[in-house]
Amino acid sequence: MRAKSTTGIQLTLMGRSGRCLDGSEIGYGTNMTTVRRLPGILLAITLGVAVSGVGGIQADAAQAPVGLGTAASFAVLAGQTVTNTGPSVITGGIGLSPGSAVTGFPPGTVNGTIHAADAVALQAQADVTTAYNDAAGRSTSATVSADLGGQKLLPGVYTGGTLGLTGTLTLDAQGDPQAVFVFQSASTLITASSSRVMMINGGNACNVFWQVTSSATLGTSSVFVGTVLALTSVTAATGAVVFGRLLARNGAVTLDSNQMNRPSCTAATPATTTTVNAATGAGGATTTPLPVTGIHLAIPMTALLAVILGGLMLATTQRRRVR
Repeated sequence: MRAKSTTGIQLTLMGRSGRCLDGSEIGYGTNMTTVRRLPGILLAITLGVAVSGVGGIQADAAQAPVGLGTAASFAVLAGQTVTNTGPSVITGGIGLSPGSAVTGFPPGTVNGTIHAADAVALQAQADVTTAYNDAAGRSTSATVSADLGGQKLLPGVYTGGTLGLTGTLTLDAQGDPQAVFVFQSASTLITASSSRVMMINGGNACNVFWQVTSSATLGTSSVFVGTVLALTSVTAATGAVVFGRLLARNGAVTLDSNQMNRPSCTAATPATTTTVNAATGAGGATTTPLPVTGIHLAIPMTALLAVILGGLMLATTQRRRVR
């Protein structure tokens, strides 16, 4: 479809084509768009959106983080026992209620406070129950396959019968440090040896939650991101690294030479891309984002070029009209 405007600009924004006065091709949009008598800035924005296409602007209802209450101060929380083998290093508190047996420290090290069968642990478990129910009750954005490996996911709520991970799962926050990812497993969560969860474009481990209806197992030497909210138990195999929390409502948490790094969830600021790995827990930088509440924006360079092109087109047309 073509529309000839009174400014002399003729556009065809369907099937990635369009023409200027000189007959040159412009535009890339996949949607049919008719432009007529647009002011300069609106024309430029229209062209930018057309070029950016479906992948350029991603809008959805922003999820609020799952509230953890007093459980947020814990890296590990269990109902029956907390057992450690080897030189695990836990950054954050350890809690246990109603059980009382916390064993393996030393040789493990706790950079925090251990609360076993006390009022603090009891309240934390109550808050975990609330958090678990919150995560489990959220409406799903998409149903995912049993193996999350090789996938790149945007913020949202993802549901599966059984969740597993072989290889790498990439979570793309799209420049929004408040972006929330919630995973709902109707059964277990099992990650393979050497698997990893990688966050990019400003993602924050504080805002990743795994609600597990049964038990969770993190594989040997795996790298995991987020807070596990398991109904029964959580096991971290030898050498697994966790940037998050392992919270088990009714069963045990079992550790073996692990690194547990409870995230510090302060007020969010524009962040750089984070590639989580076992050595550093962080990676390289990207451009500073411009967060917009409820909308995730990702404007590629082609869109910026289209904005400039649109402005130049309008300016040229207006000069010809004056002449």
